[in-house]
Parts: sequence; C-alpha cells; structure tokens
Amino acid sequence: MKLKLLLGISFWMLVFVVSCNSDDITFDSPSAELRFSSDTLFCDTVYNQTRSETYAVKVYNREDKDISIPKISLEGGASSPYRINVDGTAGTEFTNIPLRKKDSLYIFVEIAPVANAPEAIAEDRIVFDSPVGQQHVTLLSVVQDAEYFIQNDSNPNILTSNTVWNNDKAKVIYGNLTLAEGKTLNIQAGTKVYFTKNSSLTVAKNATVNVSGELDKEVIFRGDRSDTKYDTIPMNWKGITFDEGATLNMNYAKVFGGETGISLDNATATIQNSIIHSFQNFGIYAIASVIHASNLVMNNCGQADFAMLKGGSADLNQCTLANFWDLNASLPAYSIYASNELTDGDGNTVDGPLHLKIRNSVVFGDKDTAMYFSPVSGQTFEYSVDSSLLNIGDHSGFSFENNTSITNSLNKEDPKFLNYYIQKMNLRVADDSPAKGLGNITAAQLVPKDIKGMGRTVYPTAGAYQ
Repeated sequence: MKLKLLLGISFWMLVFVVSCNSDDITFDSPSAELRFSSDTLFCDTVYNQTRSETYAVKVYNREDKDISIPKISLEGGASSPYRINVDGTAGTEFTNIPLRKKDSLYIFVEIAPVANAPEAIAEDRIVFDSPVGQQHVTLLSVVQDAEYFIQNDSNPNILTSNTVWNNDKAKVIYGNLTLAEGKTLNIQAGTKVYFTKNSSLTVAKNATVNVSGELDKEVIFRGDRSDTKYDTIPMNWKGITFDEGATLNMNYAKVFGGETGISLDNATATIQNSIIHSFQNFGIYAIASVIHASNLVMNNCGQADFAMLKGGSADLNQCTLANFWDLNASLPAYSIYASNELTDGDGNTVDGPLHLKIRNSVVFGDKDTAMYFSPVSGQTFEYSVDSSLLNIGDHSGFSFENNTSITNSLNKEDPKFLNYYIQKMNLRVADDSPAKGLGNITAAQLVPKDIKGMGRTVYPTAGAYQ
C-alpha cells in the first residue's frame, strides 16, 4: 500500500513539474537569419477586382532555441494589393511571432488588385525585422485589367447588339453569356476569354461569332484559374454552344479545360489553325451540322475529340486529332466518333445523312479505336479517308483492310509525336515519322501553310504540322 501511495505521489509530482516547465517556455530573439522556402513568390496572373488563389511561403527556424520574430509586415502596408495570413491571423503587420526551434510556420498570401492598368506587375515584399537584420520575401504577380459579364437574377447577361471584343481587357464570364439571335460577335487577335466554374457562352439562332486570331496572337478560351496547372485539367468551365443556324468562323484560337469545348446543333463552323484539348466529354460535339476544319489540333477528350451525331457534314484537311486521355479509363476517348443517330431529350431516336471527308490527317490514339463509326441501316453514311495515318482495329465499326473508302493511308503505325503528353503537348512528328511525305499534294495546296506558318506544298506531311 505504501509503495502504491509513493508511486502515485511521484506520478503527480512529475505531471506538475512538466506542466510548470511547459508554461515557463521562453522565446529568445533570433541570433541567426531565418530561412524561407522561397526568396520570391510568383503569383500567377490575376484580374482586377478579383482575388487570386492562396499561395504559401514557409519560414524556418534553424536555431537550437525557440525564438520570437519581432516583426513581420507587408512593406506596402494597407495600400498593398496583397494580403497575408501569419499563424492563422490575417493582416498587414504582426509582432512577436513565436517559432519553436527546428520548426517552421506558414505565411499565406493572396492578391486582390483594384488598379485599372491594362497589364502591370504588382510587386511587394514581406519584411522580417529582427536584431540580426532585415530580411524579405518578394511577391510578384501580373495584374490584367478585365471586363466582366455577370449573369444574375436582375441581369440575364445577353449581348443584344453587334459587339467587338479586343485585347485591351480580358473578358471574364460568370454564369451564361448569350449572344442574341441574329447578332454578331467579333473577337480580335490576342483576346483572352475566361470562364468561371460552370460558366458558358451560348450563340443563339442565326447569330455569328468571328474569332480572328493570328499566329502567336491566338484568341484564348479557358477557365479563369490562371495557374498553369489548370491548363490541362478539364471541367473548369462548361463550353460554347451554337444553336440552329448559328455560325462560327475561327482562326488561330486555343480552347481548353472544360466539359465540352464547342457544341453545334444544326450550325456551321469553319475552324482553322486552332488547338482544342482537355475536355471531360467532347472537344467538338456536332449535331447535324456542317464543319470545315484545317490545321486543327485536338487531344485529351474523355468521350471524343470530334463527334458527329445525327449525321451532318465534315471536311477535315491537314488535321491532327490525337487522343491520349488518361484521367478516366472508363471513357472511350475516341479521336473521331461518327453516327447517324441521336437520342433526343425525350428519349426518341432521330437520324440523318452523314458525310465525312478526311484528308492528309493524323487520327491516332493509344487505343485502336481512334475512329469509331456507328452507321444506321437505311440511312446515308458516306466517308472517305485519303493520305492519312490512322489507328483502327476490330472494334472500330469498320475495317481498314480492303476498304475502298480509304486510299493511300497507313494504319497502326506510330506517328512519332515529339510529345503527346498533355502537360507539354507537342504534336509535331519526328523526322522519321511515317506521316512525313504521306500527304496528297493537291489537298495540301488547299492549306499551303501549316499551323505554324511553314510551307507544305512540297513533300507534305500528314497532320497540322509540316
């Protein structure tokens, strides 16, 4: 009994001593410089009047003692476009910040600029003052002026007159923006159009969108998250829809990172020198529509890069339609899907005549169903493939061998893309690619320059790149 009593008293004395020691921890002034995870924090492009995502920098105490940092502050103070959060507290100036030995703390950073410069560099510094001296971490971000199109209960967000978008301001769309029936939207070279989550553009009946990009001054359609990691992630926005009788004329554009890029319903599209990639469903989804495409590059779409439903007409010349989708193995990831049929919203199956012409193109993927055809008995399904490189097998809905609709073409031969991985996509082909010299000269003369402006009328390469 005495032994148990003695052990009990000893235990509680130990708890008391430890408790006293923990309460008596002292934090000394730093006697060595702090270390940082980065001396400069680069925040990606942000638009005026919108907040950026949150970034972080870590501060390390390499000393063998607990320290108290006398002062951490934003050099720009309350007028700075940046805001910081230190140890869970937001503000612009903090004093006596404790930091245990061999430990670290996070400083979270965001920027919310209000200036109206077309494009400028926002710079500030997080300053650390201590007896050792003054240290700092530089904050840098590009700030771009923007024009906002916001749908809400009081604003249906409709362009009711002919409109011109130029590149002096980014266009940021919240909700759905509609181009009214019969109106025209002209989008000039270098314009950037950003969509917030679940946002979209609808082009109403008989309206027209003219996208007039130029080489190295492409028109951009993408989600509003400016960090480059979002360039190759789908589902950041919905897409662009063209209603009956609407028209798209697109030259030198880049469209990426959403649900379905371009949806056409009994509409017409002419697409040249453009890149469409990283869509959860389809890059182009065409219902009974007419499409002319040249120097079109596509990749990384879960259902299909290019889909024709309920027939329609498509002429693809000097195009590269690759699909190396790897985000969800259950999706078919066709490069081209073509069918006479469509099941409408009421569950009814409707069909229409289909005409598809493919020339001097590469239609390839990591599956041998790069092209999948689903013809309907009794309905017109016409196609021709000339001087192209394909990857089709036993489950493509048609055969390659002894097919009179396929001429001067190759099947199941690696095109040798320089880099088909979407993060650093480069769908040029190597010098020893079987696509080199495969193109038909007559078809190449209709598109005499490749997507980068290089001539191709002699010894033309199949695909969008010479």
